Amino acid sequence: MKFNFLLALFSYHTKILTEKYLYSKELESIKKSNRFRTRELFDDNLVDLASNDYLGLSTNKTLFQNAYENVLKENYHSPKASMLVNGYSKIHKKFEDRLCEVNGFEAGVIVGSGFLANISMIEALCRKNDTLFIDEEYHASGILATKLLRPEQVIIFNHNDFKDLEKKISSNQRTGRNIIAIEGVYSMGGDLAPLEIFKIADDKKAILIVDEAHSFGVIGDNLLGIFDYYKIKPNKYHVKMGTLGKAYGSYGAYILASKQIIDFLTNRAKPIIYSTAPSLFDTALANESLDFIIENKIILKEKIRKNLTIIKNILGLNSQSLIIPLLIGDNRKVKIIQENLKKNGFLVGAIRQPTVKVAIIRLIAKIDINEDDLTKVCNLLKDSNVNK
Repeated sequence: MKFNFLLALFSYHTKILTEKYLYSKELESIKKSNRFRTRELFDDNLVDLASNDYLGLSTNKTLFQNAYENVLKENYHSPKASMLVNGYSKIHKKFEDRLCEVNGFEAGVIVGSGFLANISMIEALCRKNDTLFIDEEYHASGILATKLLRPEQVIIFNHNDFKDLEKKISSNQRTGRNIIAIEGVYSMGGDLAPLEIFKIADDKKAILIVDEAHSFGVIGDNLLGIFDYYKIKPNKYHVKMGTLGKAYGSYGAYILASKQIIDFLTNRAKPIIYSTAPSLFDTALANESLDFIIENKIILKEKIRKNLTIIKNILGLNSQSLIIPLLIGDNRKVKIIQENLKKNGFLVGAIRQPTVKVAIIRLIAKIDINEDDLTKVCNLLKDSNVNK
């Protein structure tokens, strides 16, 4: 009886200690390095220069209303199941067909998120004898996906270094397909993938995965991204991924490629097979946004040009994308700068490890921002001696 009591007491105290210290050491380490993060409800009155809502479409109520009415016409408003069961709807197909038509690809499939799209492509397309060559600054979802492959299948090349990529492909002794993974516009640096990588992929007949999450809606004559920017006609080796939660002002993602690659992904990519189909409303909204961007590209491009001119004139940065990274290098200082800007009515990103190697202020020159506001925040940042 006494033994049972002592055992129960020991178990109770062990449980309390475990609950108290479950991740306390790890959390303390994060806090000491000024990398601790929380979800925060920011003041709606702050001028948003932190989000990826590049074209300001997240506040466009006309697009929202049109999407709502389109979904309302359907017999159901939920996808209900995986696309391979009966979750695939006319709304999904309409958007996929429109994406293919506009971007010049043979086939497409929509996915729940950009994260899932990267997992889908990398895990499914890289088979046993294939080799993946991935840029060192590729999105975390792609880097995570490489952990699903064997170590010998993955070769990381220096960021945007096409000479390093070519050298590593040429020296590769593996017998399978070569697959290259890059971003059109890199999410933290805002820099574009060089044209030479596309040429290397063509020369080596390598499958080229291009994450266009941050390039669609921002660059190119038709604001369609990096393929459009370089005037590249898609071929059977090209795979384009884009997200709907940035320039589209919605949520979700898509993959465009040859019919053979899309068919293969549909049959092998686990996030496509085992996930509930993407939201009908979000897909309908993205379709509205796509048409809006195409119809208003001249006006949108002019607004982008004006904002980038302000950035160049005040901060001295010649950017081709709306992502403006300002190197700080100190985790504590980026938070101080962010807080000071908040006091002046502006919200910018304070980006720390592990998202970036060294801390940066990430300014997004969204085109719905008043030019006077953008000028003011740039001057405040200049006075903070960023990039010095």
